[in-house]
Amino acid sequence: MISDFTFFVYAFTSIFAIVNPFSGVMAFVSLTARMTVADKLYVAKRSVVIACIIAIIFSIAGEYLLNALFKISVDHLRVAGGILLFMVAMDMLFARTTRESITDEEITDAEKREDVSIFPMAMPMLTGPGAITTTILVTQAGGGDPFSRLEVISAILLTFIITYVIFRFSDTYNRVVGLTGMMVMTRLMGLFLAAIAVDFIALGIKGIYISLF
Repeated sequence: MISDFTFFVYAFTSIFAIVNPFSGVMAFVSLTARMTVADKLYVAKRSVVIACIIAIIFSIAGEYLLNALFKISVDHLRVAGGILLFMVAMDMLFARTTRESITDEEITDAEKREDVSIFPMAMPMLTGPGAITTTILVTQAGGGDPFSRLEVISAILLTFIITYVIFRFSDTYNRVVGLTGMMVMTRLMGLFLAAIAVDFIALGIKGIYISLF
């Protein structure tokens, strides 16, 4: 039971850190500034649901896509994904726009769109390459058995429920926490993500080394 709970905490921490709704809410507030309350609620609900579905799909079928279609081993993905996540973590720690998820140019372009729920909010803001890679690696770390997959899916659902709540009350959250508070939370998520990235890289290198002998 302790082992199962520990894995759930590990899965939730990994997925929540890369999704990072504290950073996403800043983009959400900016992109929905001119919308009515009803439209903001629609964008929040739709973007979170779509992002959650994408993450769940890759947690279930991601490893199959790697092996069957691209012939990529999990260990190689661990190294590549760990490097990507570490770069994202550095952006978060230094409060820079995360290059992996969205660029300043994409935000400017998105401000002209009528519907921002799919792009850029659902993807790549909430489920970019880093989030997809993380869900695949975390699922594989659990052994791939049905119960561990269920734990990963539960971690994904919990992550996006919290994300929806933050988006739903984004105006209140923005007033209470403020930009400084958001930056502090983003840096904390970046620290957790950096540690997770190092773990992925170390496990990947170890697996590749063992496979050579």
